[in-house]
Amino acid sequence: MNFLSLIEAKRDGRILEAADIKAFVCAYVAGKIPDYQTAAWLMAVHFRGLTREETSALTLAMRDSGDTLRFPKDSRPLVDKHSTGGVGDKVSLPLAPLLACLGFRVPMISGRGLGITGGTLDKLESIPGFTTGLDLERIVATVQSVGCVICGQTARMVPADKGLYALRDVTGTVPSIPLITASILSKKLAENLDALVLDVKFGAAAFMPTLERANELAVAMVELGNTCGVNTRALLTNMDRPLGRAAGNWLEVKEAVDCLDGLGPPDLRELVLTFAAHLLAQTGKAKSLAEGHAQAQAGLDSGQPRSKWDEMLAAQGADLKEFNRKLAQGHQAPVVRELKSERDGYVTSCDARSIGEVVRDLGGGRLTKETVINHDVGMDQLAAPGETVSFGSILCRVHAADQAQAEAALKRLKSAFVISEIPEKPAPLIASVVET
Repeated sequence: MNFLSLIEAKRDGRILEAADIKAFVCAYVAGKIPDYQTAAWLMAVHFRGLTREETSALTLAMRDSGDTLRFPKDSRPLVDKHSTGGVGDKVSLPLAPLLACLGFRVPMISGRGLGITGGTLDKLESIPGFTTGLDLERIVATVQSVGCVICGQTARMVPADKGLYALRDVTGTVPSIPLITASILSKKLAENLDALVLDVKFGAAAFMPTLERANELAVAMVELGNTCGVNTRALLTNMDRPLGRAAGNWLEVKEAVDCLDGLGPPDLRELVLTFAAHLLAQTGKAKSLAEGHAQAQAGLDSGQPRSKWDEMLAAQGADLKEFNRKLAQGHQAPVVRELKSERDGYVTSCDARSIGEVVRDLGGGRLTKETVINHDVGMDQLAAPGETVSFGSILCRVHAADQAQAEAALKRLKSAFVISEIPEKPAPLIASVVET
């Protein structure tokens, strides 16, 4: 194919035919188009955009660039949740087993963190023996037998996205909404879902800093998901503050287990129940969102999702005895230090970006794809906006590899918390819902 003509067409703002977009994706995966030309096309898309039809064509071509999941007929709907990423966002961990207990099949294909955004796979790999790299047959078998799986995409699932994302990451074209939409939905459509709920975050530590920009992305993904035959909704959620009380891989796993045991922080529980309620309503398993919420709450409080969690871990190779030993003994990093309030007052801000940056620099996140993660480091007991504190109250605990790292983190974290004499009502966690 003459790819130069497609670069020129998009550079000049012309609309591309679906067949040309498909031919481009096929040629790129086959190694027939050099990276420098692909990068030029991505930059043209970044500035000129794609129409809804072009975005749909790109998404489907990327989905079809490799293997897709195929499940046998079953009365249990296939559903999933995707988050655009945030600090302390461990919703997927308790949500997957809850959904399985509510009568769903959940083929949750997840990713790793980069920068301050935590990755679901990184969290799970803090569990002894847990395997995130499964082949297609094992993914399907686990979903059919257990009801849920949380793993990475296989080498042959959506290979076009792997290459294109790597190029976007080094060419400044990541923020393009059509390219984000195609990247996310191509992977979710490869799961052959019946319903999908999206957590599109906005705020200081979110990929989309403003509510307006997040809403634009949410609308684009919901419209395309529904057009492609997947009942899709999006929730716009606040990421100015961390989610829950912990940030860091092992610490977030512990908090997810607390949620399954009925002890988790209120904001984490709220999102888990809300996403489950939406999926129940989307698939007709609940007549209304309120009914779905009641079903989800009863399911979570039954204790069954905690048992399902252990079943999923065992199916993916985890050493449950060692895992439960770590939980029971309060496993933590070598050094744990407390950051204490220097005044009485009310917490009016807990800056999620600062928290995420400190966790990353402690070794809990990645600066590059080659970074080796330290699963034990991070923060817990994070004070949340709206809480009352007094002199000497704990604002957070830092878990570090050594004293020097802990001291450096404590100095940086002093500015992450704002204490005021006047209380301020925190902004709602969920700003809005996009359904069509």
